[in-house]
Amino acid sequence: MKKPPASPEKSLQVFLEYLSVEKGLSSNTCQSYARDIQKLLDFLEGQKINWQKAVDKDLVKFIHFQSRLGLSARSLARLISSLRSYYSFFILDGIIKVSPTVNLSAPKLWFSLPKFLSVKDVELLLQQPNEKKVKGVRDKAMLELLYATGLRVSELVSLKKNDVNLESGFLICKGKGGKERIVPLGNSSSRAIIKYLEEARQKFWKKETNTLFLTSHGGAFTRQGFWKMLKEYGEQAGLTQKISPHILRHSFATHLLERGADLRSVQLMLGHSQITTTQIYTHVTRKHLRKVYDKFHPRA
Repeated sequence: MKKPPASPEKSLQVFLEYLSVEKGLSSNTCQSYARDIQKLLDFLEGQKINWQKAVDKDLVKFIHFQSRLGLSARSLARLISSLRSYYSFFILDGIIKVSPTVNLSAPKLWFSLPKFLSVKDVELLLQQPNEKKVKGVRDKAMLELLYATGLRVSELVSLKKNDVNLESGFLICKGKGGKERIVPLGNSSSRAIIKYLEEARQKFWKKETNTLFLTSHGGAFTRQGFWKMLKEYGEQAGLTQKISPHILRHSFATHLLERGADLRSVQLMLGHSQITTTQIYTHVTRKHLRKVYDKFHPRA
């Protein structure tokens, strides 16, 4: 048996290194694991329980404690998944013999359809940036690109100039776990990016950088910074639905499938590792087909 980590904090550090280096998970995913495991370690410390000697009843008590704090069923399910991964790692590493998570069961989740915008609402949102200003030219390019490609916001703000091939009409995106994928660019997004590169980017440029979209300070956008900008345009457009970068990603997938795109192609463009993740959108399109049928079939 290997020598166990010297402290709970060290155990978390070793686990996170494993997730990052061996499993290739993104820093955002590793941070989520870190938050979940830190909650457990703090709880066990408060109960004066050694993390290596915790048993199933200790973890059940912890989960009940988190539930009473108001954690949602979805968050509790993710928390339990994190705990299982944490203890499974130390079993594989020979630090502990039995996982205290064996009898933990995740709460059942209600199936929820992804929220998305209508084509009309997307078009209204895309019209909001004022292209008479350099900021508007940049923002228009970012919004057009997000809807044209279905990128995650973290992928959008980390794009480099050489990731985009305007001549061939595609971009190379590095997604979760460092996996690269090729995503086509539409004509509208290509024109918006060309305009941004020719008329606006140099106005934001402060120092040598390959980052595609620059803030007024000359650096890369944060996810929160872009989200705030998107929210303001949503309010400006008078959209009643809560706007987020992920809603544009959902809209991208839904609109493709509504117009006949095959599920496998959409899966590849979204960067989903399993097609079951993409299949959630088929429920949306089936709902759309039902509406069409009910509206137009003479015997509906």
